[in-house]
Amino acid sequence: MEKYQSPVYKVLSVPIEKIVANSYNPNIVAPPEMKLLEVSIWEDGYTMPCVCYYIPEQDIYELVDGYHRYQVMKTSKRIYEREEGKLPVVVIEKDLSNRMASTIRHNRARGTHNIELMSNIVSELVKAGMSDNWIQKNIGMDKDELLRLKQISGLAELFADKEFSLAKD
Repeated sequence: MEKYQSPVYKVLSVPIEKIVANSYNPNIVAPPEMKLLEVSIWEDGYTMPCVCYYIPEQDIYELVDGYHRYQVMKTSKRIYEREEGKLPVVVIEKDLSNRMASTIRHNRARGTHNIELMSNIVSELVKAGMSDNWIQKNIGMDKDELLRLKQISGLAELFADKEFSLAKD
């Protein structure tokens, strides 16, 4: 069996034009913190690589984590020029459901999550056949939080595998 090596030991220098945002990141950073992130990257450089999934058919890297560091490169001329338009990236090999789970795990300890986007992710994971237990374990949410997000989405099919009974007075 091949010894596991963490992705951080294989950092790539990828042109920003080959990197695209994913459609499921629920993490939000307020404008003052974005300005601080730009200052931090200017003063300290990129100290953490972005996490991506490589799509060989299109020769692009889809972000899993690092969207705001990516945005700084795209919006800060001085950083873009200093970094020669290249972003440090590590690549993970995971299917879409597991990439979504990775994004949430990377983000949960920082930032603010957009509830609507979180409920969309839960919806997509359920539609992909992921069980409640899988979602709870891989995204780090408890039963009540998962139930609330399913309720917010308002999609009946999210409850298709559940049995319900009428409440007794």
